[in-house]
Amino acid sequence: MSRDVPETVERAWAVLDRVGAAAQRLLSRPDGPLAVALCLALAAILQVVLSAEEVASAMIANLLATLPIALVRQRLPWVAGAVVLGVVIALSGDAAMLTVAAGLALTAVSFLFAARYGRNWSALLVLPFLANVITPFSGNDERLSGVLLLVVVVAALALGDSRRQRGRAVAERDEAQRDQALMEERARIARELHDVVAHHVSMIAVQAETARLTTPGLPEEGKQRFEAIGDTARDSLSELRQLLGVLREDVPGEAERAPQPGLADLDALVTAAREAGTPVRLTMSGRPEPLSPGVDLTAYRIAQEALTNARRHAPGAEVDVELRYETETLRLEVRDNGPGAAVAANGHGIAGMRERAEMVGGSLTAGPETGGGFAVRADLPIKERAT
Repeated sequence: MSRDVPETVERAWAVLDRVGAAAQRLLSRPDGPLAVALCLALAAILQVVLSAEEVASAMIANLLATLPIALVRQRLPWVAGAVVLGVVIALSGDAAMLTVAAGLALTAVSFLFAARYGRNWSALLVLPFLANVITPFSGNDERLSGVLLLVVVVAALALGDSRRQRGRAVAERDEAQRDQALMEERARIARELHDVVAHHVSMIAVQAETARLTTPGLPEEGKQRFEAIGDTARDSLSELRQLLGVLREDVPGEAERAPQPGLADLDALVTAAREAGTPVRLTMSGRPEPLSPGVDLTAYRIAQEALTNARRHAPGAEVDVELRYETETLRLEVRDNGPGAAVAANGHGIAGMRERAEMVGGSLTAGPETGGGFAVRADLPIKERAT
C-alpha cells in the first residue's frame, strides 16, 4: 500500500505535466488562445445557466476568469491577474459558483506564468487561494474545496517552473554541444592546415639547406641566399605553429605562446629582407611613443606584408620603410621603385592589411605611385581605438 501511493502520485504528476504541455502547444498556435478562451467561456456560461442561483454575478465572474485567455501570449501578467480576480469573485458571496472552465483557465494560466517567470513571481498567484483556505471567501466552512483548489494551483505552478528549468537545461546543453562542435572543427582545421602547410614549408627549408651544402661551385652570395631562405621558412613554420596552437584546443599540454612581434622586431625584419636580396632603407622620425599591443602588432604585420609584396612583385627594387611618430598618429609608409602597375589590383594581402588597420581604428591606402613604384601608407592611432 505504501508503495502504491508514490506511484499514484508520480503517475498523476506525469499526467498533469502532459496536460500542461498540451495546453502550452495549443495556446502557442496562431488562433489557439482565442479558440480556447471562447470554448471555456461557452462552457462556463452553460454551467452557470444550468446550475447557478444568481446567474448574473456568477456569469460575470466566470467570464472574467475565462475570456482573458485570448490575450495570454501578449499580456500574460495582466491575464493572470484577471483570471485570479475572476476566480476570487466567483468564490465570494453566499451564492458562490466556480465553474470547471474557470478552474481550467486558472490552472492553464498558472502553468504558463510559472513557465515564463519562475517560482519567485509565481508565489503571488498562490496568496489569494491560501487566504481562501484560512478564511473562505464564500463565508461558509468549505475549507476542503479551498484546499483542493490551492493544491491544483500550486501543482500547476510547480509543473510550469519545472518545465522552465528543463527548457533552460536543454538550451544550456545545446549551447555546450555547439561550443564543443566549434572547438572540434577549429582543431580539425588547425590539424589539416598544419599537415598541409607545414609539410611544404619544411620541404622548402630542407631543400634550401641541401642546395647550399651540395651545389658545386656555389658562390658565397648564393649560399647566403639559400641560408636566408631556410631561416625564413623555419621562422614561418614557427609562427604557423604558434598560431595554430591558439586554435587547437585538443593539443596535450600548453600551446606555444611566444610573444607576438612588434615594431621592436622591425630591424630584424628589415635585415631578413636584405638577406633575401631586397635593398631596404629604414628611417624613423618623431619621438617614439609606447604603442598598445594591437597597434604594435598591426604596424609590424603591415610592414611585413608590404615587404613581402615588394619582394614578390618588384624583385630587386629598392624599398623605403618610413616610420613617423606624430602627436596621436603613427604613420607607416613602405614604398618601392619597381614597376608599380604590376600590383595595382588589390589582392588578399592588401585587403588584409587594410582590415588590420581598420580593426585598431586606423586607415590604409595602397597603390602605384605617379612617378613609378608602389606605396603602402598606413595611419595608425598611437593608442588603439575601438571601431
